[in-house]
Amino acid sequence: MRESLDEPVSIIWFYNAKSRHMQPYRMSWNGQEYNLGKIDFWHKTKHGDTLIHHFSIADAQGQAYFKLALNTDTLQWVLEEYMTANDMRIEYERSAA
Repeated sequence: MRESLDEPVSIIWFYNAKSRHMQPYRMSWNGQEYNLGKIDFWHKTKHGDTLIHHFSIADAQGQAYFKLALNTDTLQWVLEEYMTANDMRIEYERSAA
């Protein structure tokens, strides 16, 4: 079974009421800021009564790829997975700095 990062992250996001579209815009994680691009994939899951929105999204430069989760009960964001374009390797555990 794969382990995930499950690290809390700060997200700036917007919602357009007319189009009913929500978009993560910027992420702060591990001391860095990432401008995010368009959503590649989105799906929902439920954990008990809690609805979780999952987003697969790259940074605006296409150098990093993220899987993010939004807990709709707490409105907390979590980074589930992270992959860089250079090595195309998914990191499930944070390496020691």
